[in-house]
Amino acid sequence: MRAVAGAAVARNTMRGLRFSRPSKRGNRTKYRLDRCDRGGAAASSTGRFPGQPGRGRDRRPAPARGGFAGWSPVDSGRRSGGPGRACGKGERGAMRVELLTVGDELLLGDTVNGNAAWLGRRLADHGVRVTRSVVVGDELDVIIEAVDAALGRADAVITTGGLGPTYDDLTRDALAKAAGVALVRDAALERRLRERVARAGRELKPVALRMADVPEGARILGNSAGSAPGLRVELSGGVVYALPGVPFEMRTIMDEVVLPELARSAGLPAVARRVVHTAGMWESEMATLLAEVEEADEVELAYLPDPAEVSVRITVSGDDAATRLDGVEARVRVLLGPAVYGAGDETLYLVVHRLLAGRSETVATAESLTGGLIGAELTKAPGASATFAGGMVTYATELKERALGVPEDLLAEHGAVHPDVAAAMAAGVRDALGATYGLAVTGVAGPDPQDGRPVGTVYIGVAGPGDSRIVVSPKLPVPEGGPEVRPVIRRMTVVHALDLLRRVLLGLDVTGGSEQAQAHREDLG
Repeated sequence: MRAVAGAAVARNTMRGLRFSRPSKRGNRTKYRLDRCDRGGAAASSTGRFPGQPGRGRDRRPAPARGGFAGWSPVDSGRRSGGPGRACGKGERGAMRVELLTVGDELLLGDTVNGNAAWLGRRLADHGVRVTRSVVVGDELDVIIEAVDAALGRADAVITTGGLGPTYDDLTRDALAKAAGVALVRDAALERRLRERVARAGRELKPVALRMADVPEGARILGNSAGSAPGLRVELSGGVVYALPGVPFEMRTIMDEVVLPELARSAGLPAVARRVVHTAGMWESEMATLLAEVEEADEVELAYLPDPAEVSVRITVSGDDAATRLDGVEARVRVLLGPAVYGAGDETLYLVVHRLLAGRSETVATAESLTGGLIGAELTKAPGASATFAGGMVTYATELKERALGVPEDLLAEHGAVHPDVAAAMAAGVRDALGATYGLAVTGVAGPDPQDGRPVGTVYIGVAGPGDSRIVVSPKLPVPEGGPEVRPVIRRMTVVHALDLLRRVLLGLDVTGGSEQAQAHREDLG
């Protein structure tokens, strides 16, 4: 990630080197490689600072001081107990956190690690740098080893998972062993568990009381959303926040307890972030257009691509970050033009829904290669029945004629994948379902060509009031092969279809201003 101007120096703790980032020139961040200050605490060959415990040494939790063990937020990186300035973790404005997710189901691919993704975004929004995310299984020694390694690099570690009632929930046991302390039963937690189960009219199983066991000396982080509490354990190398793996419970403790404490303890600089969403524009094109924004002091841009969509995360730092963020976002919108459809939590389907609702208009869909995916998107919006009249999945060629009135001779001459077919499908579904607009798609999702058309050929039609018709053929970046070809093409088609309808409703250029993203347009009728 690029550093903002004036940011604190980030040091490589493992090699006794530091990287300073003095300027932004030529759209690239320039790095300078230095040695750590003379007299500073050098990293040992194991990557630990002098005085930092190794495996098997005394690991009792350090006394709670309201901050992090071994970190002072006002001494520019001085490790407590060490002489001079240390190369390493804990510099003001550059606090580093590692994520450790625990669970065999994650390693085996049975569950997607959504917790790490959410934590990464949430911490970044609060100015905390996540430097590493690791997944380990439900093995006691493996968890201990991972915590030990993470504390050798970061100022704090956040774990998720392994705090439940079953005997393979081993995070609390691992933290107790790492600290060299025993697990003790907390009477208040036990009482809360019994009351919670009683209110639900259920019988408390003895194994559930494991959730009332905590490492001696640990601080309990209340869980207002569920049963398993979070834990805060201070080790000599830093602090560990252990959170439940249930996403809603983890997020609740994170927002209510952990994030405010991190901000308080670390003296984090003011940071403001916002994500702007675009459709139909390629990432390289966006980066070229936003080059001037990239050069601004204390501004960082990160590009987040999805099929046919690219979001750009804007980060502004400094005392007036929130105020300046509005100005930076406004400039980004001007530079990217009609490709921008929203920001923050706005989605393309919600934008389309609001535009239709504001005009008391409706849309009906006729889908071939997408098989109902456009309709599924449009019905995600609350109150969608006011704007979505309905849809038809006319996959078979003969059904396009029978249900939508596509001329038989047109299908016989050109096949189902043709711009005139898309236009006829849009008009047919509009009339059949009595909607203001008809939105239709036909194309080749692969893996084989169809009617002489290559994979990735897509035509999207919109039929509006007065029999106005527009058809576009987005130039899709087709994957070279494999099982992802069809789902990627189908997803890109959904995005381009919704974006075409958005542009029509707003009276915008339907070509998107990008020869690559929207290469073909036809006005019919």
